[in-house]
Amino acid sequence: MSQERHHHCIFETAGGFCGIAWNASGIARFQLPTKDEAETERLLMRRVSSSGRAMPPPNVAKTIEAVKRYFAGDAVDFSDVTLDLGGQDDVFKDIYAAARKIGWGHTTTYGALAKVLGLGPEAAREVGQAMAKNPVALIIPCHRVLAAGGKLGGFSAPGGSQSKARMLELEGVKLAPAEPAQQSLGF
Repeated sequence: MSQERHHHCIFETAGGFCGIAWNASGIARFQLPTKDEAETERLLMRRVSSSGRAMPPPNVAKTIEAVKRYFAGDAVDFSDVTLDLGGQDDVFKDIYAAARKIGWGHTTTYGALAKVLGLGPEAAREVGQAMAKNPVALIIPCHRVLAAGGKLGGFSAPGGSQSKARMLELEGVKLAPAEPAQQSLGF
């Protein structure tokens, strides 16, 4: 995120209160929903402390309307949203660019995304770290990146993995039920 002056607003969706912060370069932060407006703003401000509330300019207002449609269950494509990813290293920027190509209702794995980038499956952990540090979750659809074997994996947003599962279900993605634990054979 660049050092430009930031502005933000908090808005309500069918999923709860979301927050968005922007500057002249683009959208710099996005806060996935919580049930409480003040909590959403608190979480957003942890990452954009030098921001003031403001009315969003037309490009940000368009993104806000798209987020509202997303949480209402409409298929939305955020790939054309202008972002400010200043402060991210080049590898993370490449990972984010690749993740933005994962469309509504589709998923991939950390390892597969690493392989697409030519990093090899051993870089899956780095892809996971990039997803965990994603400054604009949903707009960069980190919820569509799963652990090996198509398992849900972690999610650093409010609600954790349950939020990730709800977002995927909203998109019509059917997740396999968790396998029951194997009984120990005592060996």
